[in-house]
Amino acid sequence: MTFFQSIILGIVQGITEFMPISSSGHTIILPFFLNWQLPEKEMFYFNVLVELGTLVAIIFYFRRDLIAIITGFIKGLIDRQPFATIEAKLGWLLIAATIPAGLAGLLLKDIVEQAFASPLVTGIALLVTAGLMFLSEKINLNLGDTHDVTLPTALFMGVMQSLALIPGISRSGSTMSGGMMRHLQRQSAARFSFLMSVPVMLAAGALSSYQLVNDVPDLASFLPTMILGFLTAMVVGYATIRWLLRFLVNHSLIYFSIYCTFIGGLTILVWLLH
Repeated sequence: MTFFQSIILGIVQGITEFMPISSSGHTIILPFFLNWQLPEKEMFYFNVLVELGTLVAIIFYFRRDLIAIITGFIKGLIDRQPFATIEAKLGWLLIAATIPAGLAGLLLKDIVEQAFASPLVTGIALLVTAGLMFLSEKINLNLGDTHDVTLPTALFMGVMQSLALIPGISRSGSTMSGGMMRHLQRQSAARFSFLMSVPVMLAAGALSSYQLVNDVPDLASFLPTMILGFLTAMVVGYATIRWLLRFLVNHSLIYFSIYCTFIGGLTILVWLLH
């Protein structure tokens, strides 16, 4: 992998991890479109590090929220009043939302990625993402704030998050759509979606990093390009979160639905003509 490819893929990861257009899908279809013959092992290393870059971005952006939630959660346990504050309640809801994706990731991740990591399936999955966002905009009543998230809503968004194991199903797109189907306001659904991604990304990052350090004797030879991708994804990811939350105040997910429809259809067409 060259420095140029590392920067481009880092930018793509930073944008697509948080925009509802599927980061996993784009990391498959971009090299396919550009005919980059990147070694599978090297791409695994790279994906681990750029995902850690976006994790750092989301933790830093929501640092005040996360500190308040963790503090409230621990205080609630100590005081034996686990639901006494909004922050403590959010902590429990985030745990509940993490369970479906956590179980699916442990049991199905490798099977799903091996079975569906192809440009054709990615294109089809992008069309599914587009459909979810379109449907959520049509049925959303735009009523609830982040503090109005209930246990059924958290679990439903957690189930929607587990769909993102399939490359091309956007994690943020599916979870935001799930929240909006439960009538959360668009921006509130996005905020809860980002917060609920932190435990899953932490667990996945820790596991992947362990595999990286223990199974890769020649890791040092890849580090310069990998670190460049990490830093690029982190900076671009932070900027993307800021932009998206402001954008969603007055704009719908239909724009992203149109994009996913276009890029998904184009991917299928290119695959058929390839």
